[in-house]
Amino acid sequence: MTEYQIKRGFKTGLSERMIDGLEKYFEETAREDGSHFSISYGSFSRLEVYTGENEKTLICESESDMGIFDRLPEEEANAMVLDTNKRFRQYLEYVTGYNTKERKKNAEKAAKKAN
Repeated sequence: MTEYQIKRGFKTGLSERMIDGLEKYFEETAREDGSHFSISYGSFSRLEVYTGENEKTLICESESDMGIFDRLPEEEANAMVLDTNKRFRQYLEYVTGYNTKERKKNAEKAAKKAN
């Protein structure tokens, strides 16, 4: 489970962007279980997303499909993993408002606070 901060100005409409982004970047209609939404795509056997406390964060839980390396030639499997990772990064930026570099910086700050 990973919790991502939401950029100021991106908190409004977070739930809608969270769901719309799954369709936009993964071309999958999310399965709904209460306030949790999940898909299977590429190297994700499961990607589940939901909002954190007071809809101020995005929480993602994922499971990798390691079986793709058994089912596909190595080159195709690697391409699928790279494509899935790229789409996930784009999804996170769309929903949180932070790019990869900014998310890393926020995670480092949070880790320092925790220690």
